[in-house]
Amino acid sequence: MKALKSSVKASGGPGNGGLDNNMWAAVVARDGVVCAIARTGNNVGDQWPASRGIAIGKATTANGVSLPKFALSTANLWAASQPGGYLYGAITAAPPDPTALYAGPSESYGTATDPALGHAVGGTIVFAGGLALYNGSGIQGALGVSGDASCGDHNVAWRTRHALGMDKVPGGPTNKHNDAIVYDVGPNGKSKSGFGHPTCGHTEAQVAKQIGASADGAAK
Repeated sequence: MKALKSSVKASGGPGNGGLDNNMWAAVVARDGVVCAIARTGNNVGDQWPASRGIAIGKATTANGVSLPKFALSTANLWAASQPGGYLYGAITAAPPDPTALYAGPSESYGTATDPALGHAVGGTIVFAGGLALYNGSGIQGALGVSGDASCGDHNVAWRTRHALGMDKVPGGPTNKHNDAIVYDVGPNGKSKSGFGHPTCGHTEAQVAKQIGASADGAAK
């Protein structure tokens, strides 16, 4: 919770370049089981309610496509998931379990008694905000953040992962050999690197560059 709140402007952290809303975050273990859920607002409705499930889906996805020596963020999946791409249709691969996601009173969502805890909820998300977690000994699971434009979610996730000390990324598809977001989608909607993500209309790309959360292209 402390790592998330310190990374979100609405709870006292820096701006993400986007809307700077309150946020949700979820962590899954390597087996996909949800082991932590948090929110920055005092009440469930202080952040977008739908973003709780999206955060879990982002964590599930980043964990599911990352390996001990090679990380893929959910931002890295956007280009290949578009029509004609080699991952088109991926969003249907692991539908979330609504029973695990929505059981229990909504007041418990984002707390230590969240009903999704201890369950492999699932979900596949192919836009920014999901990052695998590495502690230097390998992959430990993944983090998903949601509640803003997806580009802003990526910046918050990047800062939160760093605050947790879980950003020892061993390799990835970008020219930085990590899982940073790549803003190289052209006016035709195509990514030059194949791992690109569109900008979100605010200043998220500038913030990402400042904090090292973006890359210029694919690894060579």
